[in-house]
Amino acid sequence: MSRKPFTRRDFLRAAAVAPLAGAVASSGLAGSAARGTAQAAQSRVILIRDKEALGPDRKVASGVVERMLDEAMTALFGEVKSPQAAWMKIIKPDDVVGIKTNVWNRLPTGPEIEQHLKRRVMDCGVPAEKIGIADRGLLNNPLFTEATALVNVRPGRTHHWSGVGSCIKNMIMFSPQPYTWHDDSCADLAKLWDLPYVKGKVRLNILVMLTPLFHGIGPHHYSDQYIWDYKGLLVGTDPVAVDAVGVRILEARRREFFGEERPLQPPAHHVVYADTRHGLGVSDLSRIDLVRLGWREGALI
Repeated sequence: MSRKPFTRRDFLRAAAVAPLAGAVASSGLAGSAARGTAQAAQSRVILIRDKEALGPDRKVASGVVERMLDEAMTALFGEVKSPQAAWMKIIKPDDVVGIKTNVWNRLPTGPEIEQHLKRRVMDCGVPAEKIGIADRGLLNNPLFTEATALVNVRPGRTHHWSGVGSCIKNMIMFSPQPYTWHDDSCADLAKLWDLPYVKGKVRLNILVMLTPLFHGIGPHHYSDQYIWDYKGLLVGTDPVAVDAVGVRILEARRREFFGEERPLQPPAHHVVYADTRHGLGVSDLSRIDLVRLGWREGALI
């Protein structure tokens, strides 16, 4: 499959011709570098989609999604030999690895993805008993409190308190009091990444965009009306960049579905602040090296 970096020229061209640019501006994701971010280097994000990723009744096609994950990893790390070679750049045989998933019953990460990630970690020489897969109870789970490496994976969706539930927010269960992070629409979620069981340990971020939820009304709201078969994954080492691309896709779908500009409520400003306040990563789309793989129809970006 071909790869195409999302250059600054591409970004400016898209902003000039696409109504989506207005949606990006409304979230504050465009031009965050001009507001003083300390992040200077580009961040690579892989967007991979496959038309066959979902079967009847939106059942995940395991083999297809496994192949998508493998292709994303080789593209992310420029490793053409094998997915295992790419994984070995971030996981060592002596690591204790926590796979931080998300178990919200309406839109969970799902065993197809979780088990493939575990197999790839085992391919790096990590024994099964040193690999944990969990969302909750992390502070009582030795595989997470003693983890030397974390893999962060969850579905992308709108969220009542933070605008979006995505990679940055997925670390909230490492906090002993998750509810205390809701001030100002969860503006400072990036501080989660300074918690002792998180800091410096997250090696990979995967935002599952197979059937993302693009609109919600109230806490824990879900409706089949507001998901769609995007059949994609976003993969990167920078959680801010991954989330910034995810927000853009969700906003584009909202514009497409509602036929008008419909900003996220509340705004997902914690993604921008993760860059401009906390230096966690890059939220400026013009400095994200977006590599597109696979099915392009309806990509919205």
